[in-house]
Amino acid sequence: MTLQSQQTDDQMADTSNSEALRVLFSQAEIAQRLDKLAREIAALEPDQLLVVAILKGSFVFAADLIRALHHSGLDPQVDFLTLSSYRQSKVSSGTVEILRDLDLAVDGRTVLIVDDVLDSGRTLGFAKDLLSARGAARVMTCVLIDKKAPRAVDVTADFRAFDCGAEFVVGYGMDVAHCYRELPFVAVLEDET
Repeated sequence: MTLQSQQTDDQMADTSNSEALRVLFSQAEIAQRLDKLAREIAALEPDQLLVVAILKGSFVFAADLIRALHHSGLDPQVDFLTLSSYRQSKVSSGTVEILRDLDLAVDGRTVLIVDDVLDSGRTLGFAKDLLSARGAARVMTCVLIDKKAPRAVDVTADFRAFDCGAEFVVGYGMDVAHCYRELPFVAVLEDET
């Protein structure tokens, strides 16, 4: 990461009067990691690859990953599944709801589920079980952030961009109450007290 990109991220982190953002992963770090992830996924030579982005938090990550997959020689189809266990809160409700279902069939295909954060494991576990039950030949998972926290569901991501602690992260598509999705980096939301 260059000094200039770090300064840009630091300047952009000063976006709110009531909350402070600490940059955890810069735009440059994310781009480098996604290129590597795409090469790892492409090396598996997935058949009839369907990328399923879990909305809303993964939309930026999924878009960049899909482009990186293209540059790695793959031509995946893409669909979207909207699941929620957080709604307007920073804490999971413990129940996963389908808010928007897939348009494409998964039967007999290799599916790559792309999600923003693996935390409790409920959302990713739910999506993986759902697509397996619908007849996917193989279901793989890829997350932007793998939080090193106790899981409510025993699930492990096949691919992950970054590990972090239990901090609440925003940016790069991730939000709190629909704010901060536009940030080009991942940051920790810290209350100023």
